[in-house]
Amino acid sequence: MQDRKGIIVFLLIAFGLAWGIWLVLFSLGITPRDLRFQLWGTFPGFAPAIAAIIVRKWVTREGFGDAGLRPNLKTWRYYLVAWLMPLVVACIVTGLAVMLRLSMPDPTLQRAYQILTPGDPPPPLLVNLPLPVFPLILTFVTTFLIWGEEFGWRGYLQLRLFAERPVLAGAATGLIWGVWHAPMILASGDQYAATPWLGLIVFPISAVLLSIIWGWLRLKTGSVWSASMAHAATNSVGSLILVSLFYGGPNWTFLAYYGVLAWLPLGVFCLWLVSSGQLPTRLAKPL
Repeated sequence: MQDRKGIIVFLLIAFGLAWGIWLVLFSLGITPRDLRFQLWGTFPGFAPAIAAIIVRKWVTREGFGDAGLRPNLKTWRYYLVAWLMPLVVACIVTGLAVMLRLSMPDPTLQRAYQILTPGDPPPPLLVNLPLPVFPLILTFVTTFLIWGEEFGWRGYLQLRLFAERPVLAGAATGLIWGVWHAPMILASGDQYAATPWLGLIVFPISAVLLSIIWGWLRLKTGSVWSASMAHAATNSVGSLILVSLFYGGPNWTFLAYYGVLAWLPLGVFCLWLVSSGQLPTRLAKPL
């Protein structure tokens, strides 16, 4: 009963705070393509963490014993998976795109950035460094920003929903996380170009697969920082590489990291986790 009360309050705060801020920004004409959004649009990302802190401290009063605040770097192999897996997935998606003739990558990056930043060249660090290098470095910065989401989703909710059934917990949390993003999907369209309504279906499926994987990292390391790094690398490495290579070309809904082609490598990895018994039902003890 205590968990149910905590989950309900958590969802009310996480959705209410984030959706409220997004709706105010959108009503003021500040959309994800507006430079002002880069500042104000970061606040909704901390709504899940704020919700988890309020629930843990004042609603259920359970404290932060299982919150996973310590990095537990002795489980460094899982952090390596979190960091590099999006690069592997992006390479697989690129190979499938070429093999299936869905689109050809643009190594100059001009096609994407003529749309994303009209009149401006691609970011110098993307052009002057080998493409994966800058996104991989960027992950170490964005991990701290993404913590705002992961402390809520993986640090609280996914531990409480179907706690003894990690696949079902990942699926349920992924669907909720996918719905939470709905205002951003409809307002932005960047992940799904001209098909934002299709994104309302595609994104939650991607979110389910990612939640199973990130939940596995969270359980294996006993730390929310592993999931935060995986989420950050997904955005900074996987998404940025595929955006840079394919955005502005055909079939973008298939080629985005949160798109259809990525379901294949992510789904295979999830199947391996399940079939090999890699998903624990108890948290690793943080060190």
